[in-house]
Amino acid sequence: SRSAMDHQPKFFENLSGAGKAIAVLTSGGDAQGMNAAVRAVVRMGIYVNAKVYFIYEGYQGMVDGGDNIVEVSWESVSSILQVGGTVIGSARCKSFRTREGRLQAAFNLVQRGITNLCVIGGDGSLTGANLFREEWSGLLEELAQKGKIDAEAVKKYAYLNIVGMVGSIDNDFCGTDMTIGTDSALHRIIEVVDAIMTTAQSHQRTFVLEVMGRHCGYLALVSALACGADWVFIPEYPPEEGWEDTMCVKLSENRARKKRLNIIIVAEGAIDCHNKPITSEKVKDLVVQRLGFDTRVTILGHVQRGGTPSAFDRILASRMGVEAVLALLEATPDTPACVVSLSGNQAVRLPLMECVQMTQEVQKAMDEGRFLEAVRLRGRSFENNLNTYKLLSHKRPDAELPKTNFNVAVLNVGAPAAGMNAAVRAAVRVGMTEGHKIFAVIDGFEGFARGKIKEISWGDVGGWTGQGGSILGTKRTLPAKYLEKIADQMRTNNINALMVIGGFEAYLGLLELSAAREKYDEFCVPMVMVPATVSNNVPGSDFSIGADTALNTITDTCDRIKQSASGTKRRVFIIETMGGYCGYLANMGALAAGADAAYIFEEQFDIRELQANVEHLTEKMKTSIQRGLVLRNENCNENYTTDFIYQLYSEEGKGVFDCRKNVLGHMQQGGAPSPFDRNFGTKISAKAMQWISKKLKETYRKGKVFANTDDSVCLLGMRRRNLVFQPVAELKSETDFVHRIPKEQWWLKLRPLMKILAKYKTSYDVSDSGQLEHVAMLPKEAETGAI
Repeated sequence: SRSAMDHQPKFFENLSGAGKAIAVLTSGGDAQGMNAAVRAVVRMGIYVNAKVYFIYEGYQGMVDGGDNIVEVSWESVSSILQVGGTVIGSARCKSFRTREGRLQAAFNLVQRGITNLCVIGGDGSLTGANLFREEWSGLLEELAQKGKIDAEAVKKYAYLNIVGMVGSIDNDFCGTDMTIGTDSALHRIIEVVDAIMTTAQSHQRTFVLEVMGRHCGYLALVSALACGADWVFIPEYPPEEGWEDTMCVKLSENRARKKRLNIIIVAEGAIDCHNKPITSEKVKDLVVQRLGFDTRVTILGHVQRGGTPSAFDRILASRMGVEAVLALLEATPDTPACVVSLSGNQAVRLPLMECVQMTQEVQKAMDEGRFLEAVRLRGRSFENNLNTYKLLSHKRPDAELPKTNFNVAVLNVGAPAAGMNAAVRAAVRVGMTEGHKIFAVIDGFEGFARGKIKEISWGDVGGWTGQGGSILGTKRTLPAKYLEKIADQMRTNNINALMVIGGFEAYLGLLELSAAREKYDEFCVPMVMVPATVSNNVPGSDFSIGADTALNTITDTCDRIKQSASGTKRRVFIIETMGGYCGYLANMGALAAGADAAYIFEEQFDIRELQANVEHLTEKMKTSIQRGLVLRNENCNENYTTDFIYQLYSEEGKGVFDCRKNVLGHMQQGGAPSPFDRNFGTKISAKAMQWISKKLKETYRKGKVFANTDDSVCLLGMRRRNLVFQPVAELKSETDFVHRIPKEQWWLKLRPLMKILAKYKTSYDVSDSGQLEHVAMLPKEAETGAI
């Protein structure tokens, strides 16, 4: 492991895989995104000149050998990116658990010269791989004694390197923020919940939903957060004694508040504090007997494992697959078997057995009834989800709430982004819990100037998490021309703090309001911004609410377009995405959809590059993959428009391929928010409101709030692994105001990945990867990119 001090850019060109053989297998339960990981391993392996093999049917195929271990080519993994499950098959394997089975597996690998293994599976599969690695030299000696291999082979293939990737929809593996498949499983659950909500509201019904998670409550907890469920049962945090009464009281209170539906989510492994199972049927019977509510049970079952992988899972798996190959190339006999995983938006490597031990610790804590410890061991992200859920789902009686006499206004600014409503809901509910009065401003700064302000209550925001767009209404208008009117409204309504949820205009708006403090005392109050824009172009944050939903829209559309292109053969599609001057959607959409090229403003291109891309596609049409996909960000170049590129490709491709174009437009701003956006919106907004409370206390002097320092106007953003409050004044130096983008953008580092996976020669800076971290050392305080 290299020292973290080594900050020189390090490129992988000097890492050659020549003479190495890498095999990839999927084992244990399947998960959406496994194919994206397999594809990335194969293509990256071939890219560095290694031989790459598929092992079909997991460990069973390794033991059986023969046709189950096959060398593969670039084209072998074409068109699998968007397919759920695993195309190379997975199986539970009894024989690999025996030494005899592992001996046979070792023989099959040595015969093909394979000493690098990439295993995609859960903790059982990875533990098996580690044992295999530890026994490797002994297995080879035994094979030599039996005369199956010669002494030369024992020397040549002396070490087995192993890198794991965790594929599991339960997200039950410690040390990783998100396992491959979790985000897609949440998509399936949320689709079902959204559908159920409409029918439940028609009939005033209660629905008990059972989701997967035998030992881990992640799916249940996050889906409860994402749909605002009334109650959730998870194995790590059993309800207190007498929960039956508490739950029934809460359900009947909600009904009394005119709430037409109740949703209860149960993880299949849910237990009470005596370790007795709590089943969905038991919960249903309880509600029917005690309250007489019309109640239905829906067990989602294997639906959660199925379907196409989400954009998040495809990008995650592609990044992990490339990182896994780099880890194998850099491995020495002394490096422990490692797992590649994601922490925030960074790829990290962790010792496999440390992760497995930590995962087993969680189970042990649960078995012994140490539930608080189990929640802590699950990691910071899990703990935060649980605390946020508790904060937002149960309204404390008014008598128990503190009274601060502070008034906080919440508004949306800029273009609509899916997830804004979840953010408003969290702000309102956390604000009320903290004892403030919350005012909703309709139609942004323009509405503010016109006095469109009303107090908003707990019940008003029920059911908002799943709604797309902006219920409060939003406008791009900046406050500069309305300063006096807005100041009047702040005074009239006695507004003591502002929370602005929006995109680049919200950022500019806060800069204008803080500049106006010299003239208007009314603006000397704490102000915070939560980034929400599909373009993901706000300085100070790696992610914005709404960008993930837009990315999924792009990916889904590209899947359909690719299907149409492969039906007609020899067809190239040019697709224009939104984003202003920011290439995030085009670049990440291209990575998630497996595109051949993406034109973005941040990386200037000329006619020579366009010509090279056409030639690349012409060559591609000679193979069995006879379709092409090219993404173009709307403002990437004023002269090379989508029409121009379409006409150029049509002319140059004559006789080889024909061309079509598609402008995705405002589809990218619409639709129901993805689970990531609902959760990110909920958590970041709750944290922003808690900051407002802290600032209000700090700046309250002699009966009034007065805040005029830079650190009282902040943007809350996701930075690498943490959620950070940054004064907007300090972000000015990081901003390109002409093009409305940050000067430095983390995702540009992923640009070479897209090119490598589309078969272009490129440089890839790997300075960030390669450090082996330890699980215990992962920053405890990290607010992770997992949702």
